[in-house]
Amino acid sequence: MNRRVLRKFSLVSLRDLLAASAPTIVLVLAACVAAYIVVDPAPPRRVLLSTGQENSAYEEFGKKYAAILRRDDIQVTLERSLGSEQNLQRLVDGQADVAFVQSGSASEDDAQQRGLVSLGSLFTEPVWLFLRDGAGKDGAGKDGAGKGKQGEKSGGVQRLTDLKGLRINLGPEGTGVPKLFRQVLAVNGLEAKDLRVSSLENTPATMELLAGRIDGLVFSSAPEAPLIQMLLQTPGIRLFDFRQAEAYTRRLPFLTHVVLPRGIVDLGRDIPSQDFHLIAPTATLVAREDLHPALVDLFVKAAIDTHGGAGWFQQQGQFPSPRYTEIPVAKEAAKYYKDGPPFLQRYLSFWLANLFDRLWVVVVALAALIIPLSKIVPPLYVWRIRSRVYRWYGQLRAVEGELEQVPADAPAAQREQVRGNLLRRLDEIEERVNHISIPLAYADALYGLRSHINFVRQRVQA
Repeated sequence: MNRRVLRKFSLVSLRDLLAASAPTIVLVLAACVAAYIVVDPAPPRRVLLSTGQENSAYEEFGKKYAAILRRDDIQVTLERSLGSEQNLQRLVDGQADVAFVQSGSASEDDAQQRGLVSLGSLFTEPVWLFLRDGAGKDGAGKDGAGKGKQGEKSGGVQRLTDLKGLRINLGPEGTGVPKLFRQVLAVNGLEAKDLRVSSLENTPATMELLAGRIDGLVFSSAPEAPLIQMLLQTPGIRLFDFRQAEAYTRRLPFLTHVVLPRGIVDLGRDIPSQDFHLIAPTATLVAREDLHPALVDLFVKAAIDTHGGAGWFQQQGQFPSPRYTEIPVAKEAAKYYKDGPPFLQRYLSFWLANLFDRLWVVVVALAALIIPLSKIVPPLYVWRIRSRVYRWYGQLRAVEGELEQVPADAPAAQREQVRGNLLRRLDEIEERVNHISIPLAYADALYGLRSHINFVRQRVQA
């Protein structure tokens, strides 16, 4: 029992400590919440990604990105588009947060003025010029498809100047392909009006080519696009060989020279049956500069998971990359490419790592308040403890006041009655004081009060 009582009076009064600290705690929590919400808001859970046409590589990669970010509870809404030009416009208009954009679509100064940043180049997307066998000088105007396979030199189109007068689909203006191919034609001394140009989207244009109603079509896409895969294996459709590809890259610096290796499509059937030289811009992941930094890290991680392997035109680890893009790279993306994922994200889930990362801001706000406010808590705590004792001195003063009001010549019976009442009050006060619980460090005040009660009792009895 003695040990229990001693332990009771030896502990700090947690209730009083909490009450004394309450104003400080409330102010600190309010500052932390304000810093958490206002200074560095949480990343949004919904992002709009503008992709490309139906059955395009952009659309296929967009689905992969959405699946990867879904693991971290980020919902990526995919929005089809005509292509690079429309994606760029959507970013500028605020109708998309992230989009696939082809190199050559925007200059560095233009991107900075529009508030756009690059999250890295993703892959090369060659210019695919598919032609019907027989289309060209020796067979222009012939309908129907031949029976050759990729690589056979049937048909008369050996150079781009042989396209004069042919029915070629360049796609809608929003794809970026018409602008790109006009630049390619220009370095050959041609204009789009020298061809019979149409502007169908990829899928209907493919149907027109297979039906023989057009002579050729132009894509600019990664080889993963389903239409590209199909056309590379379709009898009667051949791929144009840019034999002067290296010269094109010198005239148009945003292009690179890539080679489609023999047999890469199907080794058993030897498709294609020769190496094809192609010219290729680079696909870039572009975002608005106000995209949350945490989402920048997630998109770069998704890009590495999606495009980091070896492919038809790239080596392992060549893409994604902060190079090959004329749009300035976001500083968070550049840091990710250089140092890898942030330290916390290597060991924690995205949202937990983001929480701890944002807590650094809260710590600054906490330090700014807790130092001055900590000087207020100890005096408040001492005042609360001692106030339990000091408030009874008011009761003692009241007893003494009543005693002094009794006239000296009052009858003995009256004085005896007053003395009995005051003694009962002192007994009640002492009884309640004996039940006061305070830490041992302040016991001197309690014992002083009890001695003063006895002092007043002696005065009443006298």
